Amino acid sequence: MKNGRIIVEAELRPTEDEEKVIKAINNVFTYKDMEIIDQGEYKVIRCFSDSYDSLRKFHDLLRKQAILDAARSYFLKRVRGNVLQILLHKQALYQGKISLISWDEESPLGPIKITIESDNINAVIDWLSPQTVRGKPLWERDIPE
Repeated sequence: MKNGRIIVEAELRPTEDEEKVIKAINNVFTYKDMEIIDQGEYKVIRCFSDSYDSLRKFHDLLRKQAILDAARSYFLKRVRGNVLQILLHKQALYQGKISLISWDEESPLGPIKITIESDNINAVIDWLSPQTVRGKPLWERDIPE
């Protein structure tokens, strides 16, 4: 099994359809467990996995959209120790498109947050978004151990 700890979470605002937010998450992530936590004014949908393979859809979309360079630069700026946090525009993700954002406010209904914890976070980044030349990957890595 390919190990790591991955948490994907999204706020579910009162005006949002729960199924649509779950669909947005499903467009990039295959989770092992999900919980919905009532925070009073809103709910939080939180999904978990301990396998990097759960990010396979995300991995494939980065290539389909040809945004490996932008994604790699974004990921490298957002690493803190052994943690990478990625913010995705919720409405774009519902449409099956990755839109990387820097601040929560860039997604009017709140972002979808992917938090990846790994003892070898650089290997995860290399797998998700290898360096490219003219948009073509210089390598394709296997899923990190």
